[in-house]
Amino acid sequence: MNKVFMSRQPLLNRQSRIIASRLTLHLGKHASMQDAANALGALDDIWTRSEKTVFISCGSKCDAGLLDWSAPDNAAIELPAAALLGADGPDLIAALQTWQPTACLLFDAQATKALAVDVPFRFIAFDAKQFTLAQLKLLAARTKNYGMGIALNIQSSEDFRACMDGGMTAAAGWFFTRPSVQLTKTLTPAQTNIVRVLNLVRQNADTRDVEAALKHDVAMSYKLLRYINSAGFGLSCEIQSFSHAVNMLGYDKLNRWLSLLLATASKDPMAPALMYTALLRGRLMEFLSAGLVDKAEYDNLFITGAFSLLDVLLGVGMEQALDAMRLPDAICDALLGHGGRYLPFLELALSSEGDQGELIAEQAAMLGLTADQFNRAQLQAQAFAEAMEF
Repeated sequence: MNKVFMSRQPLLNRQSRIIASRLTLHLGKHASMQDAANALGALDDIWTRSEKTVFISCGSKCDAGLLDWSAPDNAAIELPAAALLGADGPDLIAALQTWQPTACLLFDAQATKALAVDVPFRFIAFDAKQFTLAQLKLLAARTKNYGMGIALNIQSSEDFRACMDGGMTAAAGWFFTRPSVQLTKTLTPAQTNIVRVLNLVRQNADTRDVEAALKHDVAMSYKLLRYINSAGFGLSCEIQSFSHAVNMLGYDKLNRWLSLLLATASKDPMAPALMYTALLRGRLMEFLSAGLVDKAEYDNLFITGAFSLLDVLLGVGMEQALDAMRLPDAICDALLGHGGRYLPFLELALSSEGDQGELIAEQAAMLGLTADQFNRAQLQAQAFAEAMEF
């Protein structure tokens, strides 16, 4: 049975847009690189073959066994220099020359020698935990002729900007999910209007009353219809108006998309990346809970995940944000860390963005989820988020 659990990191470019993702495979004590290849191969039917690169990291254990996986064109395999220069290096180099996957060299003390091997590297990756910002700038300049430079494990917005200014093509990390400004205690007028519409929908108010509230903000109405008509929603026909949306979808489904509109009122330059992440979390919680809760609760689980970044998106404290809305207790309890039946799913969704494989395995086991179920849910949620327009 597959015991290889994955976690994720997004890669952002200098415009703060998510342009790629990084999957880290956490191998258990007795797992081999063949197990990693099998885990990736099991995801072939749902792999998103888009223009966005997916970096694959197996840590220092990487060897030729990983090349048994038939990597999609948009996959880039991270290769530690030590793996290329060690005792098993010739086998790995031979496999790379045979299968020619997109390769990314993980820069370390032996990287200069690794760059001399007969393997073309499209990317050179630098772990920001191992180098100072000054060193990263120097290394980006010295290696630019070997491959595009990317920085990994960026911890702050300041470090992200310094890496971009220093010549990196992209940077990976969850730095943008932490508040970069001091939180306030009030919502903006635009946010207040969206909350008002949301509350009307939750109260099952007359459609005419909801439409009247939407007309106060034409941009909000436009964005709502754009989300509903996006590829991620998968409708067979285009929704032309809010009343049409109500007839086609009902208030329960519209509630989740109105929830996302709160993010559109954010002035944060990281808002698109935050919305992508919020949507991914919400969809991931839905997939993780499939068969474990009543279907009627799926929308609530989606909203729990999507609202997990509400404080960052709105620039207010989580309690203040929730006070403005009439959400079910189970959602509020999870978002405030008070427990409840949704909290285990939220905690697992958050752990999927970390680097603790044992914690992920433990939390998944508590919910009765296998590694394959967990990994598939992540890729499906990621594909869903990518299909949305921001």
